[in-house]
Amino acid sequence: MEEKNYRAIIEAILFTMGESVELGKIAEAIELDKKETQKILDEMIEEYNASDRGVAIMELDGAYQMCTKSDMYEYLIKIAKQPKQRVLTDVLLETLSIIAYKQPVTKAEIEKIRGVSSDHAVSKLVEYNLICELGRLDAPGRPLLFGTTEEFLRSFGVNSIDNLPVLNPVQLEEFKQEAEAEMNITMDI
Repeated sequence: MEEKNYRAIIEAILFTMGESVELGKIAEAIELDKKETQKILDEMIEEYNASDRGVAIMELDGAYQMCTKSDMYEYLIKIAKQPKQRVLTDVLLETLSIIAYKQPVTKAEIEKIRGVSSDHAVSKLVEYNLICELGRLDAPGRPLLFGTTEEFLRSFGVNSIDNLPVLNPVQLEEFKQEAEAEMNITMDI
């Protein structure tokens, strides 16, 4: 087979599957090793990004998916007649950030950090497919463990949870002082 055929096969796989496909599975399907397959995918990603196409290939934590380019969304919205939009409130964002940075994490751990019940926030984030159940903790009551999904990675434009932004120590200390100051104000009331 020529390299051009490999590209066509990979394109067909990614288009048809709709979801992300692991590098190893793609390599098996086209009967090449992972290194050669990775090289072809990298070239395809570069080609899609450089061209005036409406779709792109994204890498999501070692897997690949064909997606619509974000600058095409306005046209999709016109066709779909205003798809249902997810609204991420401050509470949802706070809960999501705790899960993203602490995963796998139980609801009790989330509530301990937030200081309030997180049932509604966790339920909404599961409904939005930004988090999912990862299993159960081997502890009394066997609480559910939560973590982020591929949809989370896509929505926030990161290809792995390892690439989440890290706060520098100065910012972290400032946030800590602000939180302590807020706690003192509410304690005085």
